[in-house]
Amino acid sequence: MSFTIIALDKKTKENFAKPEEMQNSHKEIFKIIEKSKFSKARVGILSTKSGKVETPFFMPVATRGVVKSLSSEDLQEIGIKTVISNALILYLRNGSEIIKKFGGIRNFMNHKGINFTDSGGFQMYSPRIYIKSNDKGVHFKNPISGEKLFITPEKDMEIQLDINSDVAMCLDTMPMYNHSKEEIAEAVRKTSLWAERCKKHHDELQKDLPEKNRQMLFGIIQGGIYEDLRKKSAEDLIKLNFDGYSIGGFGLGETREEEFKIVEQMKKLIPKDKPIYLMGIGDPLEILKSISYGIDIFDSRMPTQNARRGMLFTSEGKLRIMKKEYEFSKEPLDKNCNCFVCKNYSRAFIRYQLTNDEAVGKTFHNIYFLQKLIETAREKIKEGKFESFLGECEKNWKE
Repeated sequence: MSFTIIALDKKTKENFAKPEEMQNSHKEIFKIIEKSKFSKARVGILSTKSGKVETPFFMPVATRGVVKSLSSEDLQEIGIKTVISNALILYLRNGSEIIKKFGGIRNFMNHKGINFTDSGGFQMYSPRIYIKSNDKGVHFKNPISGEKLFITPEKDMEIQLDINSDVAMCLDTMPMYNHSKEEIAEAVRKTSLWAERCKKHHDELQKDLPEKNRQMLFGIIQGGIYEDLRKKSAEDLIKLNFDGYSIGGFGLGETREEEFKIVEQMKKLIPKDKPIYLMGIGDPLEILKSISYGIDIFDSRMPTQNARRGMLFTSEGKLRIMKKEYEFSKEPLDKNCNCFVCKNYSRAFIRYQLTNDEAVGKTFHNIYFLQKLIETAREKIKEGKFESFLGECEKNWKE
């Protein structure tokens, strides 16, 4: 038995930000429109200066302003309304200056939806660009010119406002899974310190802007797998009253049990009227399970990276297309999928293209699959049937 992902093409197109929506004030930033009676799953509307989007949703990663192997037209065809780019990477590669001249990343990449930007805290683990950090900020080096740069929380806010994303992230310190508790506690301390500075400077920079034109700012909760450190981080950030809260530091080696224990804890702590963003999670079942805990927003490079490596999502689980058994297969990637790849190409063709380093449709399919999965999840929440849908997916999914 397999489940079918509902295609909501007409509704998806209608969901794109309309000019008249862009004029609306977003005093009510986040509104819950439906709640499950059997779990914490919920459907909401996030209102930004570029339009509205229903939650829960998944954001493909457009690190440098583009999702690898996909155009802005592809994203619109799939129904993707929101993407996330990396403000630090754009800045280090001189992109933020160019983007500013275009009036923002939305115009620059011709993305007719909503844009998030990450602050670049994750890049502190990239030896190519990271030098050192202290309480004042982070020392980086430009990967192209070798020039040394110092990024403070205040500078990071200025970069993200130049990029003119709809939702920005605070500069944070993300500890790795294998760090000691003392190291993670230090990361929490620094993240809280920087969050306060980010919020203060971000508010100051936008004080003269009409509310409807303001960029939103999310705080990032850290603390690894330690409940006491997560609680400390969450409480520090909640006092600052951010527009939303991101849960960072996952997808780094922790078990699902460790992850969901923290997710459940955070759901209890974060105010119910704030959107919750679980960073770095892109596994289909992990997303659905997180939705049941009340998570609203997701992003990850995993679906696009997996596609390029030959691991594709289907309604029956992960398909490793490079297996010998698919060399002559005439079947589509997923018989329940309505994307152009599954309608037009065989597993054998996709496998053959991958052996020759061609990128015909693999990334499109994985992003399409996730988009339709989450659209279906939203509909099931509205119908009061989400938990049975989750159970069916868990039953049929093969790793």
